[in-house]
Amino acid sequence: MNASPAVVESTENRFSNTFLRLKKKLERGVGKAIADYNMIEDGDTVMVCVSGGKDSFTLLSCLLALRERAPVDFRVIAMNLDQRQPGFPADVLPAYFESIGVEYRIVTEDTYSIVKDKIPEGKTTCSLCSRLRRGIIYRTARELGATRIALGHHRDDILETLFLNLFFGGRLKAMPPKLVSDDGAHMVIRPLAYCEEAEIARFARTMDFPIIPCNLCGSQENAQRKQIKSMLQNWAREHPGRIESIATALAHVVPSHLADSRLFDFVGMTRDTPVAEGDIAFDRPEMAVAATEAIRFVTNSSRA
Repeated sequence: MNASPAVVESTENRFSNTFLRLKKKLERGVGKAIADYNMIEDGDTVMVCVSGGKDSFTLLSCLLALRERAPVDFRVIAMNLDQRQPGFPADVLPAYFESIGVEYRIVTEDTYSIVKDKIPEGKTTCSLCSRLRRGIIYRTARELGATRIALGHHRDDILETLFLNLFFGGRLKAMPPKLVSDDGAHMVIRPLAYCEEAEIARFARTMDFPIIPCNLCGSQENAQRKQIKSMLQNWAREHPGRIESIATALAHVVPSHLADSRLFDFVGMTRDTPVAEGDIAFDRPEMAVAATEAIRFVTNSSRA
């Protein structure tokens, strides 16, 4: 039986220079995130949570590719939670995992019924569903002896969370690239932290991953998150470089220029307290230098 034109085209595109550059860029981004935050160490067992979506498929692909040439030795186990959603194709992921030769664990738990029973019709199910998933993921990691739990959140997820907390939660908080799990027993990592969603989507389409849509909550995405996503997409189109600048800012925090006394001792501050950037909170560096020279000139002139 001949493959469909879409499959043939996808397979041929995997060998194009454009796709190979994209693949290299994603793997380089994952490798840099792992190195920058020491996400994976020698001897680690990394449990990759694979939902059946583009992000987790891409994460698994990148980690398997990097494992082949990484300076440290680590084990990869793919894990999927079958939540007993009606119509969920339970055979798809096992078949895929076996086709690429990766170790895997399928966990079956009827969280679907619990969520539908507890959440009124029409209300967002994401919060409860996420909590239930987390508990099962932690338990499975213990059973597998996993030292790292890898999640498929990417740069756009992180930025959306930043603005959700800023606009609706009154907090400067995003998704960290690495954190300790809620139960304190595991290290959770997000190796796609530097990767753009649009490029992940392109990669997934060309790789022809067997994407499984989330019928439980995928069609009812949180309205606030949708607003934020739309805002960021508009910025990306209308103001090139803005999204990259915001992402860079997450790793360049200046506590003395915010207002949290837990991070900087404003109460005990004196004129001798060292401050990273002084009184240039809104100035570009080159403007700050020019302003300093102008002030020095005026001061010297007045003294003369």
